[in-house]
Amino acid sequence: MEGVSLFHSVVYTSLLICAFGLGDPEPITFILGLAHGLLWIGMSITSLISLRFHIINLRLAVAIILLGCVAPFFGTLEFILQSRRKAAVA
Repeated sequence: MEGVSLFHSVVYTSLLICAFGLGDPEPITFILGLAHGLLWIGMSITSLISLRFHIINLRLAVAIILLGCVAPFFGTLEFILQSRRKAAVA
């Protein structure tokens, strides 16, 4: 999930660049927007299932599900922070 979250952040950044920086070129903006939406839906479903089976914690699930639709950077950042916390404990 961490890798997909990072990829989702790259897709979203590309969407922002295309939509606002390059003057909204079609169909690239549409494809990136669709990819962002589908990735968010997939990550949300996966997060709910992972939360149910105690694979991820509630904080990470909230970052992915609630904040990921606006900016997937929150989920990616939370993955990185949790990885660092686990490494510090070990």
